Amino acid sequence: MELPQDEKIIAKSFEESSKGTAVENLGITIEAVDSEQIVLKMPITDKARQPYGLLHGGISMVLAETAASFHACWGIDLAKVYPVGIEINGSHVRSATEGMVRAKGTVIRRTRSIIVHQVDIILEETGQLLSTARVTNFYKKVEKEEG
Repeated sequence: MELPQDEKIIAKSFEESSKGTAVENLGITIEAVDSEQIVLKMPITDKARQPYGLLHGGISMVLAETAASFHACWGIDLAKVYPVGIEINGSHVRSATEGMVRAKGTVIRRTRSIIVHQVDIILEETGQLLSTARVTNFYKKVEKEEG
């Protein structure tokens, strides 16, 4: 099954696949997607804060990996291969305690076996960059069950 290239269908697929996961619990939603980028949004709530009241750095990486991994499904046949994260690194350059964050993931390299995204996490209210990450996904072949 290939991820459809219609933004409304993709948004519905994102919502359906997120039920009962960290994505749903953190309030992550999809704002826009096309072949080269994806934009997700997430509110900074108590679920996303560390003990000092700041947006938790690990939650920023969850947001970055969610953006990159979901976008990695674009245009592939999920019955044959699926993306698995093999590397993520990030830098936190500013902190925030409240507001809405936007993760903009952009493809920086795509081959038959890997896809690499740059994901910038920005505080929507100020436009300031909070974190930046690079995420690499490997396209793993679906193993056929022997019957």
